[in-house]
Amino acid sequence: MARFVAGLAALVSALCFATGVWAHATLVSAEPADGSVLAQPPKMVQLHFNEGVTPAVVSLIDAAGKARDVATRAVGQSVLMVLPEDLPQGTQIVSYRVVSQDGHPVAGSLVFSIGAVTGSAPPANARPLNVLIWLARIGVYLGLFVGVGGAFFAGWIGQGRGGFIVSRGALAIGVASAAGSLGLQGIDLLNLPLSGLKTLAPWTSALATSLGPSLLIAMASMAIAWVSWRSPGIRMARAQTVLAVAGAGLSLAASGHAVTAPPQWLTRPSMFLHGVALAYWIGALPPLAIMARRRDDTLPRVLRRFSIGAVPMVALLAATGLALSVVQLGSISALIGTRYGIILSIKLALVILLLGLAALNRLVYTPAVAADHANTMPLLRSIRLECLIAVGILAVVAGWRFTPPPRVLADLPAAQLSVHIHTDAAMFQVLVSPGKVGANDFVLQLMTVDAAVLPAREATLILSMPERGIEPIERRATLESDGDWHVRGVALPLAGRWRMQIDALVTDFQKVSLQDELQVR
Repeated sequence: MARFVAGLAALVSALCFATGVWAHATLVSAEPADGSVLAQPPKMVQLHFNEGVTPAVVSLIDAAGKARDVATRAVGQSVLMVLPEDLPQGTQIVSYRVVSQDGHPVAGSLVFSIGAVTGSAPPANARPLNVLIWLARIGVYLGLFVGVGGAFFAGWIGQGRGGFIVSRGALAIGVASAAGSLGLQGIDLLNLPLSGLKTLAPWTSALATSLGPSLLIAMASMAIAWVSWRSPGIRMARAQTVLAVAGAGLSLAASGHAVTAPPQWLTRPSMFLHGVALAYWIGALPPLAIMARRRDDTLPRVLRRFSIGAVPMVALLAATGLALSVVQLGSISALIGTRYGIILSIKLALVILLLGLAALNRLVYTPAVAADHANTMPLLRSIRLECLIAVGILAVVAGWRFTPPPRVLADLPAAQLSVHIHTDAAMFQVLVSPGKVGANDFVLQLMTVDAAVLPAREATLILSMPERGIEPIERRATLESDGDWHVRGVALPLAGRWRMQIDALVTDFQKVSLQDELQVR
């Protein structure tokens, strides 16, 4: 008993005179402050903790989406980071992982902006993917317009063996590019590395989008055009080329910004006819150039046949292109005030130049060839230039894959993302506005499994993007008069999948945490 009393007394004495225990380090303050907007770039970021810490990993993602090196050192209970001098205007993210005195890691992120809150450019590793997507799109266009259009030209207007080689080559490129586009679309959707093409996930994901059927139609169209070159009879070949050209138009009308625009009774048929007219015109250029180079005796007759259909096809091309442009732009100012409009302006300039050459060929060079079928050099030079301009137009148009049209941009401010998280513990409805890069407002609707209001004392929103090295960004929510919890002005500088966690403190001893992903445009 005496030993027990002595031990108890010693324990009480130790508890009474204990000076403290180690706990996880906590960020007390930061300079610049989290979420602040600065007029000038800061030279240093300072993180102040409630105890001394050891920096483990500290990274900076600037407003251009580029990972930057920062010099880091610990001074007392603070971590100092010297920033690069050439930080671009916009929102920057500082992610840190430090080790507290008890040996446990503590992670978080600090967001501040220079000039204004903005979204970042795509990460550097996304740029090669975008280049591949762009090249694959050009390849699909070559297959549809040069390959399919060339087969139609051979079946209905006539050409020699040289056209066979060009058309079949374009068809081979087109089929390979269409298959590649499908996989690259899935890689882009799932945010996977290029090595992900070896798995089934990106392919099935791409097929589930509207681009999947569009590419399948394109490949079927090119396959039919390929077979038409081997058809034993002219009637069969012509029927197959008509079907292939119709498939080229259907492929364009099955997916894309233009065909999803209202009214679809106008946009989808316009896109179909636009594709058919393009195949007729562009598909004729390589075989005509080959015939002119060889001074083919049948060239005058072929030019007359082609000209008969060229005039209505060019008129159809211009009319449908104008209709689609009006729907997509919405206003004249968007022609120079948006990236989509700038691409359209470049395309229009090239089309006008192409129309000028076509008129020159019809009014000057074609009569000269009709008078002397050996006088083909001026026509050949003009057609070669037309081919280069046509390829330039296809390359420019392929850039629309990465640029939403102005009509879509006009609707973005009113857009809102909604995420529903449902578990056996609770239901959370999260509304995010506008749901794109930049400043966002979050509305957290906390409910029980019976859809009754969850009586929470506190609510915290936590966002992170581990694959980009962005540690959790915590924001305390505020309960407002509408009964919902609000977090306003959260800067999300990067597009992609953000990991979202919501912590609701119900009592001093009960906390409900739900997680999901948020796709930021």
